[in-house]
Amino acid sequence: MRIGIPKENIQEEKRVALAPAGVDSLTRSGHTIYFQSGAGEGSNFSDEEYRQAGATIVYSAEEVYRRTELIAKVTPLSDIELSLLQENQILFSFLHLAIGNKSTIEDLLKKNITAIGYELIENESGLPVLHSMSEIAGQLSIQIAERYLESYTKGGRGILLGGITGVAPAAVVILGAGVVGTTAARAALGRGAQVIVLDKDLNRLRKIDSTFHQQLTTVMANPYTISRGVKFADVLIGAVLIKGEKTPHLVSEDMVKQMKKGAVIIDVSIDQGGCIETSHIKTISDPTYYLHDVIHYCVPNMPALVSKTASYGLNNASLPYIQNIADNGLSNALLGDTGLANGVCTYKGYVSNEAVANIFNFEYRRLRIFSTN
Repeated sequence: MRIGIPKENIQEEKRVALAPAGVDSLTRSGHTIYFQSGAGEGSNFSDEEYRQAGATIVYSAEEVYRRTELIAKVTPLSDIELSLLQENQILFSFLHLAIGNKSTIEDLLKKNITAIGYELIENESGLPVLHSMSEIAGQLSIQIAERYLESYTKGGRGILLGGITGVAPAAVVILGAGVVGTTAARAALGRGAQVIVLDKDLNRLRKIDSTFHQQLTTVMANPYTISRGVKFADVLIGAVLIKGEKTPHLVSEDMVKQMKKGAVIIDVSIDQGGCIETSHIKTISDPTYYLHDVIHYCVPNMPALVSKTASYGLNNASLPYIQNIADNGLSNALLGDTGLANGVCTYKGYVSNEAVANIFNFEYRRLRIFSTN
């Protein structure tokens, strides 16, 4: 199969879809990789590393798209990238169509694109590709919060996350006990913070409580407890995920107004719309704003801050799926892996993701695959 890896061109994205090791694996299996020159530079991978791994280096995104059957990328499609897609191509990327534009989906349908969202691929333990990025985002959320609690940040509270003898640590309140919430809790506990985790799933709360041996506080999430937790927080981490859907606002603007002056909000859910009413998308170079005396950090591609780690993580999680399609063909790969099939949003000119179909009023059709053998 001919596989293309273009350079990311939006949101100051420095990750790359496949590391040289992933390209090596595919070329050893007889597949052809067209790699856009410079696509790995943001993650400190040189063109020469990809060339040695067997890739053919090309010098424009147009050539990558024109010469390939499958495109592997990272961020949701820009308008330019959408225009470059070829009829009947396979697209692997984070898509987040539920918060995108209807016109994007219409263009995918017109071109008969098989669009597979990394964030929707499942296996027996969860969402494997998204998991790798969520682990990074959870850790980064605490690292970032520490920085914005400092006195030299405009409006910062001037407090140390872990406190010292005789001085209380910061209170870190985490909404959601999934992968982001768990890794954020681990990082915060490691720095000595007081950690409170809210979730509406009692089993998740039991799991995180057991994981950290009752070193944190778990609370059932409802409007009353969320309101109390938000008011108490020095740091509020939004770590809510509803698979494939826009995240609901669990924290209202009135709640934000009740927060401590200089408190920090890290809304990791912003890539799915955000779970805090006052959140809106920012960028890595301009990541924060100050509203109601509260610092907001709302960057949808946080893992790009550690692009090499993130690119390796993405490579490790996505490569088995790309390899499966390349080795066995799209139809056979989807037939043999229902978790991969769950990631398909558009297929043969129709919408195969029910949540996206409902949001944008498209006809929804269940994915119907027939073997090519």
